[in-house]
Order: sequence, then C-alpha cells, then structure tokens
Amino acid sequence: MVKMLKKGLSGVLSDKEINEVYSAFDIIGDIVIIKIPETMKDKKELIGESIISNVKPVRTVLMQSSPVQGDFRVRGVEYIAGENKTTTIYKEHNCKFKVDVSKVYFSPRLSTERDRIANLVNDDEVIVNMFAGIGTFSVVIAKKHRCKIYNIDINPDAYYLCNENIKLNKINECIIPILGDAKEVIEKKLKNKADRVLMPLPEKAAEYLEHAIMSTKNRGIIHYFTHVHSNSKKESMKICADELVNNMSVKYELLASRVVRAVGPRFYQVVADVRVFKN
Repeated sequence: MVKMLKKGLSGVLSDKEINEVYSAFDIIGDIVIIKIPETMKDKKELIGESIISNVKPVRTVLMQSSPVQGDFRVRGVEYIAGENKTTTIYKEHNCKFKVDVSKVYFSPRLSTERDRIANLVNDDEVIVNMFAGIGTFSVVIAKKHRCKIYNIDINPDAYYLCNENIKLNKINECIIPILGDAKEVIEKKLKNKADRVLMPLPEKAAEYLEHAIMSTKNRGIIHYFTHVHSNSKKESMKICADELVNNMSVKYELLASRVVRAVGPRFYQVVADVRVFKN
C-alpha cells in the first residue's frame, strides 16, 4: 500500500511533498482521508486522481478540512476524487465495521491496541466501554470472548452504526449499545458493574476517571488513555504514571503502560492498564 501510494504520487509531487502527504493519511475501507498542506492545495485534485489510479482498492479520496473537534469528535472532510461518498466497510481482526467518516470518529491506527486489549479479556467479564464510538473495541473483544459489553457513546450516529456493526458481525447477545454521556449512564445504572473499563478518549481521560472508578468492581481494571507532551516514549510513560498519581482517588496498581502511537512532534498517545482496589 505504501509503495503504491508513493509510486502514484511520484509524477505529481516532489519527494519532500510525498513524504509530507504520506505521513498524514488514513485508509479506511475503500476511502482514503488525506491531509494536504496549504502549499499543495492547488494540487489536491491531481493528488486525489493519482491515489485513485494507483492505490487499490481505494475508490474515494477525501481531504481532511478541519481537525477532530466537538463533543462528537468529528473531523471535516472534503471530496476530491473517485466516488463521492463518506460511508465504507472497514475490516480488522476478522471483524467488519460500517463507518461514516463524516459523522463519527474512527481511527484505523488503533488496530494493534484493540487486539492487545481483546487478548487481555477473560470470558464472562462485564466491560464498560465509556467512549465506544461505532463499537470497534467492543466488537473485536466480543468476537474473541463470551462477555457482556456496555458500549456507551454520546453521538447518535455512532450509536446507530454500533447497532449496525453488531448485526454485521452477528454478536447481538454480547454488546449493549447505550446512547448518552458516560458520566450520566454510569451514575444511573453501571456503578460497581465492570470487571474492565475502557477509556479510549485521551482528551477526556482525567475528567472522566472518577466515573471509570465508580463503574469498576473491586480489583477491576481500567485502560486509561491519555495524550502526553514529552521528549521520548520512556518519558511519556512516566508522565502518564504521574498523571494517575494526581487523579486516582482509590488505591491502585499500575499493571502496564505503553505508547500507542505518536500523534505529533513530541506528542504521544499513551495507555495505562490499572487495577483498582475499592475495599
């Protein structure tokens, strides 16, 4: 895929421009979403057509027109080549996901992390996925384990697509989609329910940590995602650990931490696996 992209752009862009474009694109199903620097905007149609011609099975190229923003975590996209659409089917870990990239947040770059957490889960666990989106973490887990997963998201489009993805993967008995804010849902119905809590929204990790704790059983596990500015991966994990020290209201054990990915210069997404003690 990388070779096809670079080959396709070689007649349109310089080597330096190709590297800039390559570092900022996602392939989701048969849709490419690409960030194009302001200095190259006049070449956007050429870039789009080159991708369509050379990168299979891509059928649509969209340009990201605004950053991920708002309570629904949606990024603006602009059509530039191929089929004019925003919905696709994305495949990962023997699962299929219907995604509308204009209405929900979705990142293929969390594929390894979704598989890692799924492999930590045991059968018969109760899991609360606090910022679940279209159900990607939940479906990957449910495909591997017999468990109950409360899939919470505040975005109505994400809630709708989660229901669609449950049907698509034939796992109706495992996942319970819930439309609403995770704080309110946990306070009303999910106190002390979870063996495991997922918090895959780094921007709100500290703000929602107390409710993750509220949802967790004694000795339950929280997967706490956060963003960290640091000079190295090692330093970023230490900063994450310090953040937990400042925000945890109960005794806990740090089981593991890892850098999920770089999200910018000296800017990392980090996850900490934390066991909570409430007795």
